[in-house]
Amino acid sequence: MRLTDRTLNRLPKPVAEALRKNRETVKFIIVGGFCYVVSLVANYALRLTVFESKPVTALTIANVIATVVSYFLNREWSFRTRGGRRRHHEMLLYTVANGIGVAVNSAPLWIAQYVFGLHYPNISHAVEEISDFVFGMIIGVALAMVFRLWAYRVWVFPHDDVRPAPKRYEVPPQPAPADSTGG
Repeated sequence: MRLTDRTLNRLPKPVAEALRKNRETVKFIIVGGFCYVVSLVANYALRLTVFESKPVTALTIANVIATVVSYFLNREWSFRTRGGRRRHHEMLLYTVANGIGVAVNSAPLWIAQYVFGLHYPNISHAVEEISDFVFGMIIGVALAMVFRLWAYRVWVFPHDDVRPAPKRYEVPPQPAPADSTGG
């Protein structure tokens, strides 16, 4: 039995059924959570080193890194039965959708920095960090996630059940123990 099924079997039945019904979306969210951590780490690694004064650039590069990781995880896990396009066409559409996704993700931070002026010296360094996190890593990520889920289903992996899903292995029932009394 796969890890996903073992995990779902431990949940209350209504919750497990709802998650199984929306399995693709749940997997997309799990991949997104992992890639969120990738982008968070990359963003702050860049912001604290080479792009200290360029938070939008750091966030954009971090999102590009997370997008590459996301493609492989989504292609082979979240949307593994979907497709319908040649691999190079699919990758091109994925790149375009994620280019738009990176712009959607970066837009709230850009607006905060350059329209609202939420940067030093207009505000303190601490408030700037909080603002950058909220606009870039929360609002931007949420907007981009909704856009990407829609774009993947409609453009990138448009047809369901075109690639075979791996077979599910059921645990065979265990035979009852033999009566040791001989009788």
